[in-house]
Amino acid sequence: MTSLLDLFLTFARIGMFTFGGGYAMISLIENVCVETKKWITHDEMMTVTVIAESTPGPIAINCATYVGYKKGKLPGAIVATLGMVIPSFIIIYLISVFLNHFLDITWVVNAFKGVKIAVGILMVDVAIKMFVKMKKKALQIAIVCFAVLSMILINLFAWNISSMVLMIMAAVIGMVVFVIGNHQGREHVKE
Repeated sequence: MTSLLDLFLTFARIGMFTFGGGYAMISLIENVCVETKKWITHDEMMTVTVIAESTPGPIAINCATYVGYKKGKLPGAIVATLGMVIPSFIIIYLISVFLNHFLDITWVVNAFKGVKIAVGILMVDVAIKMFVKMKKKALQIAIVCFAVLSMILINLFAWNISSMVLMIMAAVIGMVVFVIGNHQGREHVKE
């Protein structure tokens, strides 16, 4: 019971005090779940992030569900997911009920401008941490460099290309390399 309460409160705190969506939350989830509480390893966090990105639903909720399941099976997954979702739901509900013109308030608009900068920094922080801790292989580094360069060019020239296209291209390249490597490994075993 204590661990379920701990899961709920941990993810409720992350859900309540993180602005900017799932990508901004990844840094906090990693800090709490990997470094502070040691519920999962850094490699598991990287794997969870990739899987959560490629499955339907918000990335932070998918990460919370995985960590909760690992810590407390199905009840843990449910509690962690609720902990992540309930604070945001309550905050948005209260804003919608009590403040009809919430974004017309000058200090709120200015606060959100500051939050945008903080979210950008959190996202860059996550990317740098994941890149530094990633096992460096030529293909992985090439894919990262290609993706970063592509995103810079897409934003610089305002091309209308979805980031999903880049992710699908990286997935296809990764699968092709895996199949080729697997095929060469079988050929080597036959010899």
